[in-house]
Amino acid sequence: MLAKTTSDKGLLEVEFLQIPDLKGKDVLTLNDLTASQIKHIIRGALYLKNKKSRGIKPLKGKVLGMIFNKPSTRTRVSFEVAMWQLGGYGIFLNTNDLQIKRGEPIKDTARVLSGYVDGIVIRTHDHKEVEELAHYAEVPVINGLTNLAHPCQILADLLTIYEVKGKLAGLKLAYVGDGNNVANSLLLGCSKMGINIWVSSPKGHEVDDEILSLAQKAALENESQVVVTNDAAEAVKGADVVYTDVWVSMGEEEEKKGILEVFKAYQVNSQLLKLAADDVVVMHCLPAHRGEEITDEVIEGKGSIVFQQAENRLHAQKALLAMVL
Repeated sequence: MLAKTTSDKGLLEVEFLQIPDLKGKDVLTLNDLTASQIKHIIRGALYLKNKKSRGIKPLKGKVLGMIFNKPSTRTRVSFEVAMWQLGGYGIFLNTNDLQIKRGEPIKDTARVLSGYVDGIVIRTHDHKEVEELAHYAEVPVINGLTNLAHPCQILADLLTIYEVKGKLAGLKLAYVGDGNNVANSLLLGCSKMGINIWVSSPKGHEVDDEILSLAQKAALENESQVVVTNDAAEAVKGADVVYTDVWVSMGEEEEKKGILEVFKAYQVNSQLLKLAADDVVVMHCLPAHRGEEITDEVIEGKGSIVFQQAENRLHAQKALLAMVL
C-alpha cells in the first residue's frame, strides 16, 4: 500500500536516484514493473513535481531518441520537456524521416541508435515492433504507446489518483468504453496497486485476454478485484474513479460510423455518474471526442481531473526517465 508520508515531497535525492533494479530497464508494459517499482516512480514523481526539485539535473549529458510513428501531443511534449528539465536532451525522430520508412529493419535501427543515444521512446501501432526494438537495442526502451499498451499514461494516472484520493489500495476504478491499450494498462496498474478495477466494454470490444489473466494474478497477490462486464451501470456503481477513452483509436477512423451505435450505452455522462460515489472523480487520457465517449458537461465538471492527469504525464515520465537512464 502506498500511504502518504511527510517525505513524499522531500524525498532525498540519493534515495530517489539510487534504484539499481530500474537502471537500464525496458518498460514495454506495466508487467515489466513490480508493485514496489511503481510505488517508487510515483514517489519520485511527487518529488520532481515540487518546484524545489527543479535544480536537480540527473540526466545531464544524456540523450533520449524519440521514435514516433503516430501523431502525439502529450507524449511528445512531456518527454521532450522532461529530458530538458532533467538536464538531458530529447531528439524527435519521425518515422517518415528515418530509414525505417524505406524498409530498414527495426533490428538495424535499434543497433544504430544504441550507438548514439542513452535511451529510446517509441510510439507506434504494432506492439511487436516495440518488442523487436527492445530485443536488439543496447539501451533501455520505453513504450510511448502501442496498440496493446500505454504504460506511461497509467503511471501518470496512478500518480493523479494518489494526489486526489490520498491512497490507491481499496479504491474502485470503473473503466467504461473500448477495451484498448489504455484499458489493458489500467488493468495491470490497478491490480498491482491494490485498486479494484471494473472494466465495462461492449461485446467484441473487450480487453486483451492475456493481460486480463496477468491482472487477475496480480489482483490475487494484492487483495484487489478485477471484474470485466458488458454492463456500464454495474461497473460504475459506487466507483471512486470513472475513466474513459475514445471509442475509435488512431488508425481505425474508417470504422467510426458502426462503432458509435455499438458504444452509445457507454457514454460517461451525468446520468451514469449518479451511480458512482458522491466524491467520484472522472479521468480521460485525452484527446477526447466530446459528445461521444464523454459529455462536455462532465469533462468540464467539478469532478473532472483530466487536465491534472495530463500534466502528470510530465512528472511521472521525469521520474521514470531519471530512474531508467
